Amino acid sequence: MSDTAEIDQDDYLARIGTLIRDARQHRGLTQAELATQLATSQSAVNRIEKGLQNLTLEMLARIGNVLNSELVSVGTSGPSHLRVKGGTRLSGAIDVKSSKNAGVALLCASLLNAGTTVLRKVARIEEVNRLLEVLESIGVKATWLNAENDLELVVPADLDLNAMDADAARRTRSIIMFLGPLMHRYDDFELPYAGGCDLGTRTVEPHMTALRPFGLKVVATEGSYHAATAAGVVPERPIVLTERGDTVTENALLAAARCDGVTVIRNASPNYMVQDLCFFLVKLGVGVEGIGTTTLRVTGKPVIHCDVEYAPSEDPIEAMSLIAAAIVTRSSITVRRVPIEFMEIELALLEEMGFQYDRGEEYPAENGHTRLVDITTHESDLHAPIDKIHPMPFPGLNIDNLPFFAVIAATAEGQTMLHDWVYENRAIYLTELNKLGAQVKLLDPHRVLIEGPTRWSGSEIVCPPALRPAVVILLAMLAAKGTSVLRSVYVINRGYEDLAERLNALGAQIETFRDI
Repeated sequence: MSDTAEIDQDDYLARIGTLIRDARQHRGLTQAELATQLATSQSAVNRIEKGLQNLTLEMLARIGNVLNSELVSVGTSGPSHLRVKGGTRLSGAIDVKSSKNAGVALLCASLLNAGTTVLRKVARIEEVNRLLEVLESIGVKATWLNAENDLELVVPADLDLNAMDADAARRTRSIIMFLGPLMHRYDDFELPYAGGCDLGTRTVEPHMTALRPFGLKVVATEGSYHAATAAGVVPERPIVLTERGDTVTENALLAAARCDGVTVIRNASPNYMVQDLCFFLVKLGVGVEGIGTTTLRVTGKPVIHCDVEYAPSEDPIEAMSLIAAAIVTRSSITVRRVPIEFMEIELALLEEMGFQYDRGEEYPAENGHTRLVDITTHESDLHAPIDKIHPMPFPGLNIDNLPFFAVIAATAEGQTMLHDWVYENRAIYLTELNKLGAQVKLLDPHRVLIEGPTRWSGSEIVCPPALRPAVVILLAMLAAKGTSVLRSVYVINRGYEDLAERLNALGAQIETFRDI
């Protein structure tokens, strides 16, 4: 065999291995579980996924059958794209899934517990997959229990941090929330640099400021954060967060959870994912007062060993996505299980713009705390709001919901200004809507001026590297006449579970494909 043929064969094996790994993770199986169903060893599955094992057609067919995936189509290993036939109305009802941001925080929080943690209806998204890869690589046993996406986590007494999957860790910013739990376990440890959305300079310094009173010192070395802890250090006075950030607040909570004493956190984020983390910590036996406010008083529990179940609440950002889909396609749909406490400002603003909808009676989420409602949208003629639209920390308009107002404003009559003061570059991606017929003018890195209404038309666009603007473009494609293509949609899969399939259930025409 020639060198070229060997290279080609190795390339095919690597591509097949990647396909098998992705399909396995999508099915929620570990390598060991797949090996059991194939009557082979975990090491064999590991070699297959790394492209180091020759495969017969029979074995490929067996793997494809177990994973419900047509793996023999070897040419489908590239990036995933979406083909959208737009201009159709949506109808029917759809449930809001559990919160992505709460899910990742709870995965990190599971490291606090020496008992068994069961999380109910966890979002099966790429961000969760990456964190699970990291957790499993250091020794955590993670098991998907059923089709309802219940997830069981068992943390060993000793973690193997040297075996951490650095590639997976670098593909998620959530890895930074390992600092809070791991500082209780180790005097000295390293974490890879965090990645995730490309939203400009998002400094980690607020995290360091929040964790320093607990005795944690972090030094950035080549490609990683080197953390060193001083044993027995308890914050002597209230911790004042320099940034009312969600993950910063969560890291401080995770550090305080096993700190022997009372920790007061001021300027804390009271946002939805922080509240879910607080409710979970209470179930672990940690005392948390002030949930939903900007001052938290945490009574730590140095040893946490209990079997606990918790259901993260529904995702207000996904709820906003679905409502925006209805607005831009002029559709009447029912969005069920909307966490209304975290959507009231958005809905009030939409009402001011002329949005018409019905709102059902409130009922509790499975966590027993979050208030839910069902919302039925109606075809509405919108007009631009009088004032600019800008986000604020909760209870203001959610920072992650702001981009959806770009595509909504493009359907409204008049000029709308959006001021995305938090991120340096996210507003820039909203100008991609111009390729679909919108009139979005970038005033500076933080502000855009949108002129509506828009006569949407199909186009081919490469997915922006930021999650919410990427979904905004997909929603505009639903409204655009003709066929559009959205390329390389991994970033959407990071934050949404089966979004295309679920929109199709409402009448959308979205096809997932890969280049051959």
